Amino acid sequence: MSGTTAQRRDITAAANQRRFRDLMSSFPTGVAVVTSVDAEGAPRGMTCSSLTSVTLEPPTLLVCLRRGSATLAAVNTCGSFAVNLLHADGQHTAELFAGPDPDRFARVYWRRSPAGLPHLTDDSIAVADCRVAGLLDVGDHTVVLGQVGVISRSDGTPLLYGLRRFAAWPHQ
Repeated sequence: MSGTTAQRRDITAAANQRRFRDLMSSFPTGVAVVTSVDAEGAPRGMTCSSLTSVTLEPPTLLVCLRRGSATLAAVNTCGSFAVNLLHADGQHTAELFAGPDPDRFARVYWRRSPAGLPHLTDDSIAVADCRVAGLLDVGDHTVVLGQVGVISRSDGTPLLYGLRRFAAWPHQ
């Protein structure tokens, strides 16, 4: 294969990735931070907008986590994770957990649940503790199925993300 053909494929792949990102940015979604603990008990977490319900019986959801991330490694080690659904004032936390800051848990208020999972109590309108029920590697991410156990909920307006910006759910 010539260098020109390989370059064309790289350009096409990059263009397809940009178009795919554009497509997905057109689909507004809620914002969550998935948290777990590693083998030493240290909290790990990352912002995740790839979250959906799967079944009602048993209550199961799925999240998509980047392969190679410390959060996915912690989920694999721990066998459980928490999904922290952020409220409208949680943009700072969403951005913090989307970035590379290794001390992100030192910059937010959190507490351990009875199961030992990190809950972002000040920034969440709801938190679900989940037990890993299945894993599927797809491309550069792993689809993690979580059977939902304990759920906590408080009042608030959800944080949304779409068109590459954050917004609050409109008030009625």
